[in-house]
This record gives sequence, structure tokens and C-alpha cells, in this order.
Amino acid sequence: MPERPFTVTRRLIAGGLAAGFGGAALFGAVRLQRSRDARAATTVMTHSRDIADPVDLYPKPPFEKQTQEPPGLASRMRPVPDHGEKSYRGSGRLTGRKALVTGGDSGIGRAAAIAFAREGADVAINYLPVEEPDAREVIALIEEGGRKALAIPGDLRDPAFCKKLVDTAADGLGGLDLLVSNAGQQHSVVALEELTLEQFDSVFKTNVYAPFLLCKAALAHLKPGAAIIVTASVQAFNPSAHLVDYAQTKAANVAFVKALAKQLAPRGIRVNAVAPGPFWTPLQPSGGQPPDALPKFGSNTPFGRPGQPAEIAPLYVALAAAETSYSSGQVFGASGGSGVD
Repeated sequence: MPERPFTVTRRLIAGGLAAGFGGAALFGAVRLQRSRDARAATTVMTHSRDIADPVDLYPKPPFEKQTQEPPGLASRMRPVPDHGEKSYRGSGRLTGRKALVTGGDSGIGRAAAIAFAREGADVAINYLPVEEPDAREVIALIEEGGRKALAIPGDLRDPAFCKKLVDTAADGLGGLDLLVSNAGQQHSVVALEELTLEQFDSVFKTNVYAPFLLCKAALAHLKPGAAIIVTASVQAFNPSAHLVDYAQTKAANVAFVKALAKQLAPRGIRVNAVAPGPFWTPLQPSGGQPPDALPKFGSNTPFGRPGQPAEIAPLYVALAAAETSYSSGQVFGASGGSGVD
């Protein structure tokens, strides 16, 4: 087990998208979400369901300067991220589905797990043992909604654990038809000379090997109509200078999704990716960003702020739902108005 800072962290990384979703431009999902957002948008203070201005919907920089030991906890962030705990309203779009979400304790994975459960799915989440405090909160939220929840801690860099994770989730849930490979590792390194082989290897094992191993194991359980969703990143298309290794892995995720979608199409299994822009998750203060850059995180987007996990959960629900049955091999983004760079 490598020493810090090479501990696995979550990546970063909700329906109502129009029927034309399948042909959407790569980062056009923000526009396509508006019909859903108009019904489910919330303000931080009131959680009303009125239409809200997305520019002012959530906190903007400057943020408090803060750091955490990897992988970080959502409860220690200031401000605490919104994962949809109070705002997400389901409509039964995933009733009876069985989902496994990696990195489901916080960040984007947590938001997806909450949304899936409120749409009627039973959900298993994976996380590192040190993330147990956040994970317990998610399990409680899933169970409060009357859905079955499984907590399966473990390190995705271990190939044997990846298979065990999938099999345990399928056994515990009574099947598996949704896999969200979301957990990831990101460490800011300014100079290539400072990027160690140890970190490079750890990031690739988490971000590239694990999705491959999880998908391979899941195929023993997935049936026609099942869906796989991989969390990629805008870094695959517009990489930052300080994320050389991370950006490579996210580009690999995109290629993997596009190739696997073609391979699995005859089996009736859809494969898509979500490519987030800057999102306010524990990944950022636990090494994902340079400490001095964190107070301004997300300020360079047209919205002038980072996204909150609750704002991207609708994409995961849409890609999991039967209504998007013609969408596979696609990459959908949410980047605060940045579009394609």
C-alpha cells in the first residue's frame, strides 16, 4: 500500500433530458438539463423547486484556503458540498434497478448514489476504509428512502478486490444492471521532474485499470438493458499543466468507453461517460489542486464558480434510465458553460 499522497481519492469525479440526448454535442448537457433543472433546481437556503439562476445558485470563489490528507472528507470542506441530500426529488425512473457506484461516499459518486436511490434503485457503494464517516451518511440516506444499501470498502488498485466488489454487490443486491465506475485519483504536480513513478503507477491503477477490471467482472452479471457509466473529465480534452498523469488517464477512459460501447452493443449493454469540469469535492483540497489555487477554484468558468455534485447527478440518472436507450459510446459534460475547448 503506497504512502500518502498516493492514496486513492474519489473523482470528482438525474434525468429529464430530451429525447434527442443521443446526438448532443460533447459538452452540451448543461443546456439539455434545463428542463429538469427548471423543476428540480434549488437554492442553497430554501431548497425550493422554483426556477433558479444557475450563476448564483451555489457559492462562488473566493473560498477558504484549506487542505486535507488524501482522500479527504466532504464533511470537513468549507463550504460543505451539496450532494442533493435535501434537494433531489425522484420520480421512479430507476425503480427495481441494482446499482454499484465506486467512490460513492462523497463527491460525484455520492450524488449519483443518492439520486439513484431516490429514483427507486438499490445501491451498493465502494470507498476506502478511511472514508467510512462519509460512507455511513450515504448508506443512511439510501435506507431512509426505503431502498437497500450496501457498503463495500476496499482498494480498487487490487485486481482481486475489484472482482470481489462486483460479485459482492451483485449477490447482496440480488443482481446488477448499473455500474458507475467513478472512483479516481488525482494529484497536482507542477513539474514533470517531480512526478514519481510511484504516483504515476498508482493513478493509472486507480483510474485506468480499475474501470477495466470492474467492467470485465460485471459482464458476468449484466443483461440486455444494463448500463455502464464511467466518470471521465474535461481534462481528457483540455488538460491542465499540473495534471499530466491524471489527464492521460481520463483520455484513456474516453477511448475505453467508446470502444467498449461498440463491443457490447450487440449484447444490449450501453456504455457512456460523463466528463465533469471543476466540481467542489474532497478531491480538490486533498491534493487535486495546488493549495494556493483552491480559493479561486472554478472562477474561470463562465458561471464563475465550481459545480456542486448535486448538479451533475441528473446526468448519471439520465444515462442509467431506459429512456436514453439509443445513447451509447457518448461522452456528456457539465462544465459551467465552458463548452468544448
